[in-house]
Amino acid sequence: MAAEPNRHRRAVALMFCAGLLWSIAGVFTRHVEQAPRWETTFWRSFFCAVAMLAILAVLHRRRAVDEVLRLGRTGLASGALWAVMFTGFMLALTQTSTANTLILTSISPLTASLFAWLLLGERVPGHTWLLIGVAFAGILVMFGGEAGGGRMAGNLIALSVPLAAGLNFVLMRKSGARVNLIPAVLVGGLLSALATLPLAWPFLASPSDLAILALLGALQLALPCALAVVAARSLSPTEVALIGLTECVFGPLWAWLGAGEVPTAHALFGGALVLAALAAQAVASGSGRPRAA
Repeated sequence: MAAEPNRHRRAVALMFCAGLLWSIAGVFTRHVEQAPRWETTFWRSFFCAVAMLAILAVLHRRRAVDEVLRLGRTGLASGALWAVMFTGFMLALTQTSTANTLILTSISPLTASLFAWLLLGERVPGHTWLLIGVAFAGILVMFGGEAGGGRMAGNLIALSVPLAAGLNFVLMRKSGARVNLIPAVLVGGLLSALATLPLAWPFLASPSDLAILALLGALQLALPCALAVVAARSLSPTEVALIGLTECVFGPLWAWLGAGEVPTAHALFGGALVLAALAAQAVASGSGRPRAA
């Protein structure tokens, strides 16, 4: 009986760490000097795939290749969705503002809930819908002053991310422990790199650009995505998406510390709303599971 709430709390902690790592994308991308957007997307996905090979080798040792081969259709579908997310997010980030990108990708809780309802028949509690609304309102407050400054192409590309993310969260939830979907992140990195390679050539990235993109691929993409896959085994799709909004809260902080962008009062107030929603959702989910068990 006690194992269930403990497992849920660990999953919440893993998903929170994933959101923190995802949040460094904007500040590091702004320090890329020479690599154009397609090359930036390629190298980030390439280094993600390399890092995932290392992660799988550590986790499964000699069974790493077998784990990849056991993915099946579900794993390949998840990998394709990861590829859409990897490619769409980076292209959006290089064609529109960070604020616009984060606002549009933050609607993944809504898409996750919709797909969970449509595909799994999962009922979404009323308080979860309310907290999603509070979190989304907080993000709008944080970036509302900049929302109109992006270009339409980047905004449209950004919309592909929450659609793919919501469907992927549901897929991970449906497969549960039956299929190890961590190798699907490797597939996503490989597919994204292969798709963008022709457009990335000839390479123009400087050594410092490559160092930044290697860091993004390993620590901002591969590791947190692996953590999210593990967390999704014990969380609902809505919880995964909602806790992942940590990215939107801490992104402005890293931009302030690493790029000199001082947070506005709107950013501070909006971030407080999102954190409050995240905390309330974690408490409500954790307290509800022991009773259900």
